[in-house]
Amino acid sequence: MDAIRKQATRLREQVAKQQQAVFKQFGGGGYGGSDSVVTDEAELQQHQKLEKLYISTRAGKHFQRDIVRGVEGYIVTGSKQVEIGTKLSEDSRKYGVENTCTSGSTLSKAALGCARARSQMEKERGNLLKSLGTQVAEPLRAMVMGAPLEDARHLAQRYDRMRQEAEAQAIEVSKRQVKLRESGGNPDIASKLEAAETKLQELKSNMSILGKEAAVAMAAVEAQQQRLTLQRLIAMVEAERTYHQRVLQILDQLEGEMVSERQRIEASPNPTMDNSMPPPPSYEEVNGVFASQTYDGSTDSMGYFLGEVVHSYQAESDVELTLSVGDYVVVRKVSNNGWAEGECKGKAGWFPFGYIERRERVLASKVAEVF
Repeated sequence: MDAIRKQATRLREQVAKQQQAVFKQFGGGGYGGSDSVVTDEAELQQHQKLEKLYISTRAGKHFQRDIVRGVEGYIVTGSKQVEIGTKLSEDSRKYGVENTCTSGSTLSKAALGCARARSQMEKERGNLLKSLGTQVAEPLRAMVMGAPLEDARHLAQRYDRMRQEAEAQAIEVSKRQVKLRESGGNPDIASKLEAAETKLQELKSNMSILGKEAAVAMAAVEAQQQRLTLQRLIAMVEAERTYHQRVLQILDQLEGEMVSERQRIEASPNPTMDNSMPPPPSYEEVNGVFASQTYDGSTDSMGYFLGEVVHSYQAESDVELTLSVGDYVVVRKVSNNGWAEGECKGKAGWFPFGYIERRERVLASKVAEVF
């Protein structure tokens, strides 16, 4: 289209030069006054206005098309990021659920928190991509391909062709005026000149009407282009702003949870052993073979239960049991002096009861480690 318009402009310039040469040769007599298409000020302003509108709407159309292509590319890339982020979320959740670390569950909790946050962020990203598609790309694409713009441009092109035809007819009138002078008033030539002038007037009249219609249509399209494009740009900015705000909230919450967990771990030292705490009872005393001289050796009849080690303990005698954070212990007896007896990893012995926490459930992978 640009090449055609450039060619039409060159032809128009050539016609104008020929017309000016004819006017100069014959002293500007006859045609060349107010009837001249080139020197008609109103028509020239109309033509210049249409030229500006055509250029403006063409640039607006190209900008809208560039936005659509950019958004479509962003959606394709974003969809791939959603896919990768979702996979990362699933991997983090799987580790958090199936973690078999023997030194504690802190990392498992962090992994589950990251999995939850990542899942929420990818959901927000999906909402953003959907908004960009429905609120930005689709409306702009519809206008780029829509009828109003094409209809207005067709009117402008028809006006341009009619203007070129009028310029050519003006030259034809000038030629016939010259022939009439040379023939000394030949009736046949005079009749043809009159017909040519009539046709020129009709072209000018039609061209004026068509030019006004084209200008109105192009101005309406230009205004719609400017308004719609601005609205879609605002919608794009608002969608991205909302997305980033929600992601920031998710990350703030996740960071708060992780920092709180870290502070809890750092602020909870291992419980100190009471120096006055008696040594663990022997199995004979607990089982009633003989009574202890220092205490009655009674035990709590809580029954067997599972406990998770929350503080490490290093055995100091053969009857004690070494514990590591994260271990699971089958607690079989709890003494009234602060000791408990149980089995962990195939070994049995006594340990401070305050070093474990009771658990109602345990991962299947941990059960094998208990016995």
